[in-house]
Amino acid sequence: MAAKIPDTLPRKSATFDDYTLSEIRRAAATGIYDIRGGGAKRQLPHFDDLLFLGASMSRYPLEGYRETCDTRVVLGTQFAKNPIKLDIPITIAGMSFGSLSAQAKEALGRGATIAGTSTTTGDGGMTPEERGQSKTLVYQYLPSRYGMNPNDLRKADAIEVVVGQGAKPGGGGMLLGQKISDRVAEMRNLPKGIDQRSACRHPDWTGPDDLAIKIQELREITNWEKPIYVKISGTRPFYDTALSVKAGADVVVLDGMQGGTAATQEVFIEHVGQPTLACIRPAVEALQDLGMHRKVQLVISGGIRNGADVAKALALGADAVSIGTAALVALGDNDPALEEEYNKLGTTAGAYDDWHEGRDPAGISTQDPELAMRLDPIAAGRRLANYLKVMTLEAQTIARACGKSHVNNLEPEDLVALTVEAAAMAQVPLAGTNWIPGQGGY
Repeated sequence: MAAKIPDTLPRKSATFDDYTLSEIRRAAATGIYDIRGGGAKRQLPHFDDLLFLGASMSRYPLEGYRETCDTRVVLGTQFAKNPIKLDIPITIAGMSFGSLSAQAKEALGRGATIAGTSTTTGDGGMTPEERGQSKTLVYQYLPSRYGMNPNDLRKADAIEVVVGQGAKPGGGGMLLGQKISDRVAEMRNLPKGIDQRSACRHPDWTGPDDLAIKIQELREITNWEKPIYVKISGTRPFYDTALSVKAGADVVVLDGMQGGTAATQEVFIEHVGQPTLACIRPAVEALQDLGMHRKVQLVISGGIRNGADVAKALALGADAVSIGTAALVALGDNDPALEEEYNKLGTTAGAYDDWHEGRDPAGISTQDPELAMRLDPIAAGRRLANYLKVMTLEAQTIARACGKSHVNNLEPEDLVALTVEAAAMAQVPLAGTNWIPGQGGY
């Protein structure tokens, strides 16, 4: 009697996984590319691949909460008459009214103010709710020029010239017609209900020499009072940082590919740019080569989630960080309490990213009046402030453990990497060795 051949399980392709197959079928059925919000969802080297060494025998830690660890940071110290003074090194990134509801923008301003930090307008102009509730407000100056006027520039506390965004380097913003309400249309001087696609580059300059002229104009408009930030995407951080400094930036904001967006092509989000971890050290090197490290401040954004991420970014040479997606989650985005409503949209809490459709049940990424009313900006602002407080305490705890009296005193020497990739990107030793890939050692 022949032996029975054991059954074998069917094996799926690692290249053509379930999601890839579903995307092929969707593209074949619709003939259009996928648009979504959020940041990169693929596995990338990140701050989790780094560990702090802490202090024991060879280093002296600070004693609990009895020895102070300062968290204050000043941004824009080079040229501005009124640099930005923050209580914590965590700021709120630019997210526009249009992509977010007016209630969400108000909540961001409330939370940032309670925590002693700044928020940022994003594309589409300045709303009274946001200006009214934000003690410190940064005004984004984008290629679209939507809502831009000299009066609002003067009302802001700083100006951020946006050259690139981590989720879509080389691409412009998108706001689909269903989110262009009467108010959004009026602020942006657009027809109601018509898809908007912003330009990918500024209309009145094409390079760093022109940018220097534009920065000079912005300084004159604001009487040299406001710090001028330049925001770049994580593509060529060494050269882009150097050119930003040469053009006269007070602050460089560097956004890695884990940074989010309200809406763009998924192919952008997942396949253009570099991980945040890979961008920090080249930017710091550019500042050091120019003798401008700590004179021109560096703000890092893209996938910052907790105090450990904050501390690691600071240890690698940043002066502060900026959060977007995490701030929205703190407000109530992707809340499991809304699971049933997310299911009706064909998704689940934690995976919802169709922010461009304007049907967000949390009332955050929508212009639907009924949905937007679900978000209480006072309660949501308190949640954001609580989250910022916890992040700051976590960063302080790590800094004290490393013997630092200020979070900005953290340094690469306090870090090791768990993977060769992270060691190379962060330029810190692989754990258990003194080897930094590309720099010798063992």
